[in-house]
Order: sequence, then C-alpha cells, then structure tokens
Amino acid sequence: MSAVESVLKKHPGAGRDALIPILQEVQEDEGYLSREAIAEIGKHLGIPTAKIYGVATFYNQFRFQPKGKYHFMVCRGTACHVKGSNRVLETAEKELGLKPGQTSRDRLFSLEVVACMGACGLSPVMNLNGEFYAKVTPQKLVKIIQECRETEGGDGR
Repeated sequence: MSAVESVLKKHPGAGRDALIPILQEVQEDEGYLSREAIAEIGKHLGIPTAKIYGVATFYNQFRFQPKGKYHFMVCRGTACHVKGSNRVLETAEKELGLKPGQTSRDRLFSLEVVACMGACGLSPVMNLNGEFYAKVTPQKLVKIIQECRETEGGDGR
C-alpha cells in the first residue's frame, strides 16, 4: 500500500473539507505532492486535479518537488531583508543553480524561501535541514555549500 493510499484510507467518505489535511498528511509522508498523489486524491475526493492544484498552489506550505538531501531555506522576512537576505538568496541561486522551489536533478540540493523564521534578532537567517545559521553572509553561505559538496565527495563546485 502506498503512502497516499494509507492516508486516504484514514479518510473514508471524505469530502472537499478534508482536502487540505489530506494534502498535508501526504506531503508529510512523501515529502512533497507528486502528480500521481494529486490524481489519487482527486479520485478519492471526487475533485478535479486542476482544482486541487489551485488550492495547493495558493498555500506556500505545499511543494511539488521532493526536498534535496540538503534543503536550504532562506528567510526573506523584514528584518532579514533589511540585513541583506536578498544577497544571500542570490548567492544560493547562483551557487546551487536553482530558483526557490526547485530541487537539483540529483536531489542533492533544494532551495526554499520562507516569509519569516522567527529569529529576527539573528538576521539574516538561513536553515539547512533544520539547523539555523545566524548572520549569514554570501561568503558564509558559499562555505556551507562547499562543505556539503565535500561531504558528498564533490570538488566544491
């Protein structure tokens, strides 16, 4: 039984009102919402997949690609913005070759922008796989990315 099937099994006879909780559970189990998962959810709830995508894309909590092994989240809240998180984000995009919401083909890296991490006094802030980094500069970010690549046996690029 797939993860999607086991989530849907917990919601027999569910209607439209169960869509968001089901999407959240599937993403929690699978790490993202695949096309197949959305189609299966649509069949179960009797909702066209286009409507499900409409709901899921409205909320920034949902992702449509799996996270990378190294998942970078860059805060773009007001305090972080004022302290230069735009430069951190630009550096992440350049170094990783990704735009926010994307995952590298090898699923090693993914990049996400969040509105606020609630660590404004430490701005700009970045999170890598649940670990917070305070007062991140572009240079500090490049070093972190190089360390990830070296861990994977890469050449730092």
